[in-house]
Amino acid sequence: MKQVSPRLVLKPGREKSLKHRHPWVFSGAVDRVEHEPASGETITVTSSDGAFLATAAYSPTSQIRARAWSFDPKDSVDAGFMRKRLEEAVARRRWGLEQSNACRLVHSESDGLPGVIADQYGDTIVLQILSAGAEKWRDFWPKALAEITGAKAVYERSDAEVRELEGLTPRNAELIGQVKGPVPITEDGIRYDVDVVHGQKTGFFLDQRENRALAGLLAKDATVLNAFCYTGGFTLSALKGGAKHVLSLDTSHEALDLARRNLKLNGLDESKAEWLAEDVFAYLRKLRDQGKHFDLIVLDPPKFAPTEKHVEKAARAYKDINLWAMKMLAPGGHLLTFSCSGAVSADLFQKIVAGAAADARADLVIERRLGASPDHPASIHFPEGEYLKGLLLKRS
Repeated sequence: MKQVSPRLVLKPGREKSLKHRHPWVFSGAVDRVEHEPASGETITVTSSDGAFLATAAYSPTSQIRARAWSFDPKDSVDAGFMRKRLEEAVARRRWGLEQSNACRLVHSESDGLPGVIADQYGDTIVLQILSAGAEKWRDFWPKALAEITGAKAVYERSDAEVRELEGLTPRNAELIGQVKGPVPITEDGIRYDVDVVHGQKTGFFLDQRENRALAGLLAKDATVLNAFCYTGGFTLSALKGGAKHVLSLDTSHEALDLARRNLKLNGLDESKAEWLAEDVFAYLRKLRDQGKHFDLIVLDPPKFAPTEKHVEKAARAYKDINLWAMKMLAPGGHLLTFSCSGAVSADLFQKIVAGAAADARADLVIERRLGASPDHPASIHFPEGEYLKGLLLKRS
């Protein structure tokens, strides 16, 4: 007897996004699911009249009920399919690994592999498995990535909150080889030790590579404030670029300890760097009240809006930090301000920053709109992949 493939059928009129090759099917668009697929199982998605739309991974607990693997009915979603997608993703990053030994290799939906993130740090790959469909293939990813790249170690950092939305438990463990302490990388001639085991995300913010280089160009002879500095990426770029002094703020003592080590690694003038473990919101207000001014300010906060329901609160937070920064920005100075909240659009972020400028009575111009480095591509069909947005502003 021929095995019947599980099928998800959409409500009438709800097929438009899939026809435009957007990979997500939300629960509200689902009419019915046939043959009780397991979590992560490959299913066929059809319109209400039975027309094929996609082959997808099923997630019974998530609001994103299915994530498309392919829109081609001829594709067989098997190990060969997954291997080819990985090879294509890695091939697209060859240029990146020529510039640095650290690079994002796989960027989830934008590489046709929903829920799979892979970052390479030297001989180590840090893997995140964030969706039910990716979890179904969990035994496949480490070996395939190691074979394709020649990496000696694969470490899993599947401890992001999104796994809980998929009904999955957090994971943090060695999969291939061993990771003994921080992993050394080099970016634009600057050396970093990356804590892939305990650090944020996969250990380092690879998406800010080009923006760090830009900060270095703007920092010559400047006094610099780096808020939410983490392990010092923007700080080291500014010091290498010739900054007079850089004040770096973060709440994490551990991150600042690693930042100081990174400073020593590069032989930069430690007297020009000041590191403070402070509540950044409170300390920005304190600096403003003290009448401090800076020639270059970097605001690179963590994700304030993980989902749509957090946007209103996040907007207030973004406005506050930008308002305080603008009041401390010296005439002719530059502000590099960012949001990594996918739920906050680039248009909304610009409106928030404009509101802060109005309240600060600061005349600023947008010199450049900023985003993630090219190893974090965003599929034209999946705007959610373009999560990082930033503005380079100059004060009159």
